Amino acid sequence: MRFGFRPVDPDADAALLHSWVILDYARFWGMQSATVGQVASEYAQLQASGHHRAYLGLEGGTPAFLMERYDPARSPLHGLYDGQPGDAGMHLLVSPPRLPRRGFTTAVMTAVMDELFADPAVARVVVEPDAANHKIHALNARVGFRKQALVRLPDKVAWLSLCTRRQYTDALRQLKPGRAAILEGNAP
Repeated sequence: MRFGFRPVDPDADAALLHSWVILDYARFWGMQSATVGQVASEYAQLQASGHHRAYLGLEGGTPAFLMERYDPARSPLHGLYDGQPGDAGMHLLVSPPRLPRRGFTTAVMTAVMDELFADPAVARVVVEPDAANHKIHALNARVGFRKQALVRLPDKVAWLSLCTRRQYTDALRQLKPGRAAILEGNAP
C-alpha cells in the first residue's frame, strides 16, 4: 500500500470529512452532531492557525485517512508534560472501509509516522487519544508509542503517549524489517 498526502481544503473536503466524523467509530473526535458547515469552519480555523495543519492521506488518489499535525506547545497539552523541541502532535482518523483489508490501519499509521519523521526537526511524536479508545492505543503501541500519563484535557481524559524516532524504528523492525533498515540508512 502506498499513500500520499495533501493539505485539507476546508470547503472542498468538508462533506467528505463530515461523512467520516459523524460515524460511531469516530465518536472520539467529538463531531458526531456537527453539520457540514461546522466541519468546514473547524478545518478552516485549523488550517489558518499556523500551528495545526490537516492532511488527507490518499491511496491511489482516493482519500483514505485524515492526519492532523500540531504543535503541542500551542495546544491544551502545554504544561501537562515535559514538552521538548522537536515534538510534533498528531491525530489520525481512518476512513470507513469499503472492504476490510488486513493490515490496512497499520499501513496507514506507518505512512503517517514516516511522513512526520521525514521532517528532520521532528524527534518525537505526541498523541493524546481518549482513554476509552482502546483500538487506537493498541495501534499506537504497535508502532512504538509508550503511554506516559493520563491527562485531563478540555474535552476528554486522554492517554498522553510519546514515540521517539528510535522507538518507531525499533517497532518497525518487528512489523517490517526491511523498512527499518531503510529508515536507519542501513539498507542493503
